[in-house]
Amino acid sequence: MIASNLSAISCRRANSALCLSAVEEHLEASSSYRNLSPTGHLLVAVTLGFIGTFGFLNNLLVLVLFCRHKILRSPINFLLVNICLSDLLVCVLGTPFSFAASTQGRWLIGDTGCVWYGFANSLLGIVSLISLAVLSYERYCTMMGSMEADATNYRKVAGGVVMSWVYSLIWTLPPLFGWSHWTTKTANNISCIICLFIFCLIVPFLVIVFFYVLIWRTVYMQKLTLACI
Repeated sequence: MIASNLSAISCRRANSALCLSAVEEHLEASSSYRNLSPTGHLLVAVTLGFIGTFGFLNNLLVLVLFCRHKILRSPINFLLVNICLSDLLVCVLGTPFSFAASTQGRWLIGDTGCVWYGFANSLLGIVSLISLAVLSYERYCTMMGSMEADATNYRKVAGGVVMSWVYSLIWTLPPLFGWSHWTTKTANNISCIICLFIFCLIVPFLVIVFFYVLIWRTVYMQKLTLACI
């Protein structure tokens, strides 16, 4: 997610690690952001406007097609819809604030808004990533089992969707209640950031890699078997 320079600077005053997760890349170069020109602000605003508009329309189209065409309602597509929904909500609940900040050259909704911005983007981003991990597992199970969708598959996918939201809430709610005041380099702050990095990025990424490696290996072995026949 692209955020304006002044959005990141204002967010430093908030006491939530979620703000950090939303704009930490921008804070590393904060000195250059202070000197961002009006043209720079305009470019960021245009980019955010394009991302937000295109993302909203694209994901909305997917959801409309899914609702209108019953044939698309397969187990795997339910996971894709969950990802589209989370991305759509980012475009609605997150991007407009950073877009408005870029157009005005300053953060407009204060520290509380900064915390909300960090929470919403973190929550929805983790939901998407966990959904991708569940999707990789579902694709592997589909390849190893029957290609026909049944009630069992739908229940598993529904469980995966619920798990993605619950898992994300487990990691994004605690900072709202005091876990990490990231304006200081305390053990409380560092532990929160490390946990978010490991359990909300590294672990899902490894799960995705693991199952897609298994899928690739299965396909490769099948090709070798066919070649030998």
